[in-house]
Amino acid sequence: MSTDFPLPATSRLTRFHSIAAPFLFILLGVIYASWAARIPAIRDALQLSPSQLGLVLLGGGFGAVASFPLAAWLVGKCGGRRAAWYSGLALLAVLPSLAIAPNMLCLSIVAIALGAASGCFDVAINAIGAAHEKAAGRSTMSLLHAWFSLGAVSGALLGSVMAGLAITPLMHFSVASMLLLPPLYIAYQALPPDRIAHAESKALFAVAHGPLVALGIIGFCGAVAEGSIADWSGIFMKDRMAAHDGVVPLAYAGFAALMLLARLVCDRLKDRFGARRIVASGAVFAACGIFIAIAAFSIPLTIIGFALAGAGFAAVFPFVFSAAGRHGSTALAAVATFSYSGGLIGPPVIGFLAQGWGMQIALGLIGVMALAIAVAASRARWLE
Repeated sequence: MSTDFPLPATSRLTRFHSIAAPFLFILLGVIYASWAARIPAIRDALQLSPSQLGLVLLGGGFGAVASFPLAAWLVGKCGGRRAAWYSGLALLAVLPSLAIAPNMLCLSIVAIALGAASGCFDVAINAIGAAHEKAAGRSTMSLLHAWFSLGAVSGALLGSVMAGLAITPLMHFSVASMLLLPPLYIAYQALPPDRIAHAESKALFAVAHGPLVALGIIGFCGAVAEGSIADWSGIFMKDRMAAHDGVVPLAYAGFAALMLLARLVCDRLKDRFGARRIVASGAVFAACGIFIAIAAFSIPLTIIGFALAGAGFAAVFPFVFSAAGRHGSTALAAVATFSYSGGLIGPPVIGFLAQGWGMQIALGLIGVMALAIAVAASRARWLE
C-alpha cells in the first residue's frame, strides 16, 4: 500500500496533517469537559445523592477499563487512525444520550457506553501520539496532551456559558456532537494511512508487570485525581461554595487551563531535567493546590487551588503514556487499564466519602494521591 494519501486534493489534506492529531486530543477534551460541566445539572434533574452519583461515575470508569482489550485489538488490527475514527463516531453518538436518561439506571448504562467509547478513543490517539513521538525522535507527547487540555478548557467554558444561559444539557451535547463530527472526519482523512506492524504475539491484552507496574501506579493515582476533580469539583463549588450554575464549571476550567499551560513546556523540562523529577515535583505542587482548594475560604481561592493542581498533574499522563507507548499498543493498553482503574475507583469512592464525611474530606484524598504519585515517580526508571 502506498504511504501517500490515497485521496484527491492531496495538498489540502497535507495542510491538515499537522493539526489532525492535535485535533483528536482537543475533541476528547471537549467531550470530557462538556460532560463534567453538566454533571451538577444532570444530578439535580434526577435528584441523585452523592453515593448514587458515585455509582453512575463508577459505570463510566468500568466502561473505560473494560474497553482497553478492545482498544488494543482495534489499534493492533486497524491502526490508530481507523481505531480513532470508529471510536470517535461512537463517542459523538453517545454524548447526547447522557442528557435524556430518565433515571439513575439508564444514566449508568449510558455512562458505561461513554466510558467504553472514550477508552478506545484515548488508546487510539495515544498510539498515534507515540508513533509521532518516535518518528520525531524527541519528546512531543506532552504537547499533544496540551491540546487535550485546550479542549477541556474550551469545553468547560462552553459548559459555563450554556449553564449560565439555562440551555439544557441535551441541546448543549447535541450541538457539540454535530459541530465536532465534520472536523473528526477531516482529521481522519488527513492522517497518513496506518502502518500496522504485526507483532509475533497475538495476545490482545496483557496485564502490566515488571517496570510497567510502576507506570501503572502513577497513572492510577493520576486518573483518580483528574477524574475526581473533573467529576466532583463542580459539585464542591455548588454545594460547599454555593456558586451559581454559570460559575460552577470554572473550577474545572481553571484546572484544565493551567494544565494546558504547563504541558506546553513539559517536553522541554523533561529533556532538561528528566521525566521522574518533573512528575514527582509536579505532584507535590498539585497536592498543595488541592489543599488550598478544599480549604474553601472563597470561590476565587478555590478556583486558584484547583488550577494549581492542574499545573502539578500536567506531566503525569503524557510521560506515562509516552513510556508505555514505546513498548507497543498492547503494553500501552495494559498500562492504560491499570491507570484508568483509578478512573473506575476514584469518583465513586469520592462520592461515598462525601456521603459519610463531607466533600472536603473526600477531596482531601486527591491530595494524598498526589503525594503517592511523587513517591512512585521518584522510583519509576521507565519514565525516562
